[in-house]
Amino acid sequence: MKPAEVLPTDEQVMEAVKNGDLPQAAVLFERYHQRIFNFLVRMTMDRDMAEDLTQNVFLRMIKYRGSYREGNKFMPWIYQLARNIFSDHYQANKNKKGLLNIEKMGDTMVESEESKWQDEREELLQRSMARLDEEQRELLVLTRFQHLKYEEVAVMLDTTVANIKVKVHRAIGKLREHYFELEKSN
Repeated sequence: MKPAEVLPTDEQVMEAVKNGDLPQAAVLFERYHQRIFNFLVRMTMDRDMAEDLTQNVFLRMIKYRGSYREGNKFMPWIYQLARNIFSDHYQANKNKKGLLNIEKMGDTMVESEESKWQDEREELLQRSMARLDEEQRELLVLTRFQHLKYEEVAVMLDTTVANIKVKVHRAIGKLREHYFELEKSN
């Protein structure tokens, strides 16, 4: 019987990339591209833009591989790169109309055979998310949609877990408020 192959950790693979084994970046791309894309599509509300930004995250990962510190967790580091890419994009385009185009939000959703009622609820949720400020939307995307632990988000944002919990609680309250406002107006 052949023993099970032990896969290297994300941190081990990133160390190899940092030390010049650039083909190993493909391993990290395979492990993280979908998660990073999902994060960015929820932040930008634009699938095409999210695809471009996701590619930029992995290009930046290679370019700035020297900034990865041995002993640090990889996931918060790659999400920090994604946050920076989004922030750069947002700053460059904040005066251009349509960064958070509500009409295009339907394009961000995966087409499926869900009922009309579920589709309407999802649209209300997306529109409610778009009404949140950038920090609140980001916290909810990271903790609720990307399923990052509060500890990981706290490291990423250089703050305490308690602070993250309070901010997430407030963001959920604000999201709920926007959701019910939109529901009443429909």
